[in-house]
Amino acid sequence: MNVKVNFNGTLVEDARLSVFDHGFLFGDSVYEVVSTHRGRPCFLPEHLRRLRQSAEGIHLDLPFEDSWLKNELGRTLEAGGFPESYIRIVVTRGEGEIDIDPSSCGRPNVLIYVTAPKGYPLEYYEKGINVAMVSVKRNWRESLNPGIKTGNYLNNVLAKMEANRMGAQDAMMLNVSGCLTECTTSNLFWVREGSVFTPSLSCGILAGITRDAVIKLAGENGFPMEEGEWPAEILDKAQEVFLTGTIKKIMPVTRLDGKPVGDGRTGPVTRRLMRLYDDLLNRFYGSEPS
Repeated sequence: MNVKVNFNGTLVEDARLSVFDHGFLFGDSVYEVVSTHRGRPCFLPEHLRRLRQSAEGIHLDLPFEDSWLKNELGRTLEAGGFPESYIRIVVTRGEGEIDIDPSSCGRPNVLIYVTAPKGYPLEYYEKGINVAMVSVKRNWRESLNPGIKTGNYLNNVLAKMEANRMGAQDAMMLNVSGCLTECTTSNLFWVREGSVFTPSLSCGILAGITRDAVIKLAGENGFPMEEGEWPAEILDKAQEVFLTGTIKKIMPVTRLDGKPVGDGRTGPVTRRLMRLYDDLLNRFYGSEPS
């Protein structure tokens, strides 16, 4: 795999993390994924703000200013030299004793990964994907809040494995109360009679940056928008379903548990929002990086 790695401010060919790092031992870390558009990182201030919020959520002091991270990210992007890049920023608790108590850990480790984006098949955007409602429940907010992007991702991994066994491209999860939440790496939206709906943050979901952009775009372009708490059965009446995420952008869902959503094709509201989101990226990141 052709990946450029920045480890604590040093570009390295062969990054090595201590086996005593609590990020490895206990999933005690936070992260962000950033995409580029025409070589420019998209929504970087929002991602860095959320990274800090996640760190605060697990009482981890980030050992850098945003200006330092932006500079190192730029150096790593330049070293990668990819036309477009997938960027992953990870901050671990650091090396410590083999003990769940993090007080023995020293300075956190900061890693920036840059590689070419894997992307998704064009067919997914043209014809939509199949999503399965899985038995794995989303983490309870009072246990491990899904609004915090931590390296402890096993909940999502197990959900994705179940979806794979069901022949679906992604998993849709409910919370312990039986309400809709999100998919493994994306937020959930659906459309009925021209109105757009999405689970509220109170359901136990990540405050997605693409989600926020789509909510704003929907409001600005005359689509009634509602956030709330709904059971899975509400999707039986959905005419369109789509997912949002940093890498996915806006991806239509045309089959749920193998059954057609609406008429089984990408709907007009989804297509309109896909165009609006592409226009947004072109408007703010369309020029070449300086």
